[in-house]
Amino acid sequence: MEAIEPTDSHILQLMTWFNNSWELQRWAGPNFRYPFDLPSFKEDLRVNEQRCLALLSPQGELLAFGQYYLRSECCHLARLAVSPMHRGKGLVNTLLSELCKRGLQSLQVQQCSLFVYPDNLSAIKAYERFGFKQTQYFDDDSLQETLYMRKDCLSDE
Repeated sequence: MEAIEPTDSHILQLMTWFNNSWELQRWAGPNFRYPFDLPSFKEDLRVNEQRCLALLSPQGELLAFGQYYLRSECCHLARLAVSPMHRGKGLVNTLLSELCKRGLQSLQVQQCSLFVYPDNLSAIKAYERFGFKQTQYFDDDSLQETLYMRKDCLSDE
């Protein structure tokens, strides 16, 4: 498996994982346009502002995707997704590990954070197994419908 910055080809693969507006909004948030094309998807993904990471199979197939950026003095993970064809195989741990490692180093922080919808029980369980814990988030009232999770990390993790 390889972890790289995604190309347009990988983003085109990612776009196929969302079949309707509801699925897209649950993954990307309310400011993502649907329907989309490659230029609008990349713009809404904010590829020039947030670091993106793609996990690829040896054959170049996109297995997982995620982003990170600085938020509230944490390496904030966002838009985490595992290919529908490859869910349940532990790829989320590899994705989280790579994102945290790269984000902590480049952002020079000691914690990672993320938001998740409370009904996304499989994701919550995966994040908790990885060491994330639910905590309060006070910076933005518009995110009240989500759970905020943080993980204390070592800088070389």
